[in-house]
Amino acid sequence: MKKVVIADVLALKVDDIFQNYHDFGGGVLWLGAVYFAIQIYCDYSGYSDIAIGVSKLFGIELMSNFKFPYFSRNVGEFWRRWHISLSTWFRDYLYIPLGGSRRGKLKSLRNVCIIFLVSGLWHGANWTFVVWGCVHALLFVPSYIMGRNRTYTRDIVAENSWFPTLKELGQILRTFFLVILAWVFFRSASLTSALEYISFMFTNFDFPLIYKNGLYSVGSLLFLDWIFRKDERLNFTFLKGMDKKWVWAIEVSVIIVSVYLISLNTSSSQFIYFQF
Repeated sequence: MKKVVIADVLALKVDDIFQNYHDFGGGVLWLGAVYFAIQIYCDYSGYSDIAIGVSKLFGIELMSNFKFPYFSRNVGEFWRRWHISLSTWFRDYLYIPLGGSRRGKLKSLRNVCIIFLVSGLWHGANWTFVVWGCVHALLFVPSYIMGRNRTYTRDIVAENSWFPTLKELGQILRTFFLVILAWVFFRSASLTSALEYISFMFTNFDFPLIYKNGLYSVGSLLFLDWIFRKDERLNFTFLKGMDKKWVWAIEVSVIIVSVYLISLNTSSSQFIYFQF
């Protein structure tokens, strides 16, 4: 659902906006950046969910790779929730061998910057990826220096409430805003086009209806992610006590709705991470 219903639908709008960014005002360019943020998340987390689900059929439990990263309250928490397998690999096989945080603050900062630089280069030998990694390093370093990078390691935003506090909401929006700007470098074809795209984002805020439609996909995803943010692997044990006919009816209904939603999308696109 994430891949076919959301990511592939948004891909058409993202491709159009990023390829023709000179023709649009800031409103559409902001939508393009937001759509890409959701597209790459749904594309790769959907890819990971497929792997987790297929492995589960064979009795193999794989680690979670995404844990609702767009509800992060700072960049440090974002990276603990985004592409966890890669972040963990970098930590275990690069950051720790370099000395980790055991050799003083200055060398620790050096190691952090190396991790983000390599993370950018891992995606491709293009300055856009290098700058993307450097931007995240710049966003992460202040909290690291102040010792706040490990602030949110165990708790979940609004863990005991349906809604976040105003402070949490502000933190989420700020982090999302910064991450979106960084994604522009990741998605752009060149460093020049990325800088131009960002500069155009702050001019002429028009919102043509044709590009607003993608907000339904964005809103649906964020709504469902928020509901299930406490556990990314849904627990359906409540079905065990139900009559088998009702369980069968629920399963068939889910399949019918899923097939219908997938059928609405007449286009498809390759998984983004196939290129890396």
